[in-house]
Amino acid sequence: MLLSDGMDTVKGVGEKTASLYHKLNIDTIEDLLEHYPRYYLRYEHPVDIEAVRIGERTAIRATVNSYVEVVKKRTLTVSSFIAKDYTGQVKMTWFNSPYIKKTFHVGQTYIFVGKITIRNYQKVMEHPECYTEAKYLEKIKELQPVYGLTAGLTNKRIQKDVKTVGGMIHEMEEYLPEELVKRFDLMPYTDAVRQIHFPFDYDQLEDARHRIIFDEFFLFLLAMRRLQIYNQHMQNRYQISIGTKYTQFLKSLPYQLTNAQKRVIHEIQEDLMGDSVMNRLVQGDVGSGKTIVAELALLMVIESGYQGAMMVPTEVLARQHYEQFVKQLKPLGICVELLVGSTTAKEKKRIYEGLKEHTIDLVIGTHALIQEKVEYKELALVVTDEQHRFGVRQREMLAGKGDHPHILVMSATPIPRTLAIILYGDLSVSVMDEMPASRLPNKNVVITPDSRETAYHFIESEIEKGHQAYVICPMVEDSDGLEAENVIDYADTLRTQLAPYIQVDYLHGKMSAKEKAAIMERFYKGEIQVLVSTTVIEVGIDNPNATVIMIENADRFGLAQLHQLRGRVGRGADQSYCIMVNTSEEEEAKERLDVLYHSNDGFHIANEDLRLRGAGDFFGTLQSGDVQFQLADIYSHAEILKEAQSAIKYLDSHRYDYEHIDHYKLTEKMNRALNI
Repeated sequence: MLLSDGMDTVKGVGEKTASLYHKLNIDTIEDLLEHYPRYYLRYEHPVDIEAVRIGERTAIRATVNSYVEVVKKRTLTVSSFIAKDYTGQVKMTWFNSPYIKKTFHVGQTYIFVGKITIRNYQKVMEHPECYTEAKYLEKIKELQPVYGLTAGLTNKRIQKDVKTVGGMIHEMEEYLPEELVKRFDLMPYTDAVRQIHFPFDYDQLEDARHRIIFDEFFLFLLAMRRLQIYNQHMQNRYQISIGTKYTQFLKSLPYQLTNAQKRVIHEIQEDLMGDSVMNRLVQGDVGSGKTIVAELALLMVIESGYQGAMMVPTEVLARQHYEQFVKQLKPLGICVELLVGSTTAKEKKRIYEGLKEHTIDLVIGTHALIQEKVEYKELALVVTDEQHRFGVRQREMLAGKGDHPHILVMSATPIPRTLAIILYGDLSVSVMDEMPASRLPNKNVVITPDSRETAYHFIESEIEKGHQAYVICPMVEDSDGLEAENVIDYADTLRTQLAPYIQVDYLHGKMSAKEKAAIMERFYKGEIQVLVSTTVIEVGIDNPNATVIMIENADRFGLAQLHQLRGRVGRGADQSYCIMVNTSEEEEAKERLDVLYHSNDGFHIANEDLRLRGAGDFFGTLQSGDVQFQLADIYSHAEILKEAQSAIKYLDSHRYDYEHIDHYKLTEKMNRALNI
């Protein structure tokens, strides 16, 4: 077997399993070996039930104290029983697991492992692992890797397949320059891959993870450095100036621009009129007024005789921008079109022709803008709304549609400036750190679960004023298929708690893109008053009429993500509110939520997130999701990020030829890291 062989060549992997692996971008044996565990499970000594920490994975020794009860609940079959020790009891629950009834009997004692939560004032452990005393004594010595999954593919399956091909790890080639491995005291690549899948002990595992995290940052920064050098050599071929329409539009605005907006617009103007092609990031907090800055830049380019394109993450947001831009730019004689996945074939054909012939000045859309059939005649400026892996691949694909157009990247994820400069190494960075005077800061409150009823009454009072609300559903972890059920259940609960005239609906990740878009459109139009959702609403919808967001289990989110969720409200002229439900007794959770309670400044929050989390203990913790690396986290691993930056500087000082990397494996790894 070869590392490049397909997954269907692995013993026991058939066509169906190979297609599931494909969903995780695992197509070859090498892909599987580079699919690293997200975290590791430690098996600790059992504790008494009364001593368990709610929400944390724990082990208890308990005796089955009731018969197994099986209840049908919509699409789920719920099997449960009560287990006790001398200090208390826990309800053990499984979903769609009919074998449970025959497995557990009153009087049997097991070690149960899982997270205990409180449901209806009762301690509950969902889908616990279960061991006899003897088996558990063996488990205590192990570190069990936990991999990223997709529906239908279990962790045990991936563990088994990794073990099957583990003997091929020695064939994986070291790809970093030898001097870097020595200079930064890095574990050899093959040793790191072996330790990360089959950890010998914590020290070696930590060294292995350090190496892989270093590599992820280094490969990303290497690609950024290549882009930066390439961009520096790109001459600006567009003659752009400030025209009468631009001046007229600026004067017609019903509000004064903030000093931050004026400063950033000036920086963009200098770039557009300069000698080199613009590659600029505008990093601004939610509500800082980035859209109008983008619109002014596009207007400047269009009035100079060229075309512009703006790519955003969702159809709903694309449509909202389109409606706003048409309203403001059509009176100036500017042709604006919308191009999204749901655009009809007939409309798409008309838009393709308009872009090719330059009868369309500005197109706003989703990834439909970078489809093969889309051709532009004079594309001079590309604006992207940053969401996916810093948008490197999307930026390149959209830029490739024109003759080296200017690039403007808008990001609403506040990152400490030092990290932003590192991570956006190919871009000039502008920071919008001021909010428009018309925007009222959100009022924040942190509550405990017993105050939910008061919160529901408050939501009701806001709806009576004609406003709307979001409720972010409790997160569901380690329970496949429960996300949708959880949202539906919560929506049902709210319908019983709120007045009958209030329309409650839900949104979750299992819905199709079309279903999500339809729900968000109805919410935007005011047909839904309360939208119960998972974090899928974190980006992609702008509803000025929504004034309340209630976030359940707020203690489980990262600060940056909580801040992004909070940014869904406060977009209109009315006072908005963020209610965070803290279900944790941990002091750290209270301290983190206290940061959000006292501040609406995203940059301050990002710095506090970095301070509070620090290097962090990565065992058993989930990634924050801000950057889609496999293991690396820009907050938790800031020191390793700086090491990787030092490695790039070292190559710079030795005049490394980035444009002609002669190490094939390094180029391949870099492209794979960026999904190119």
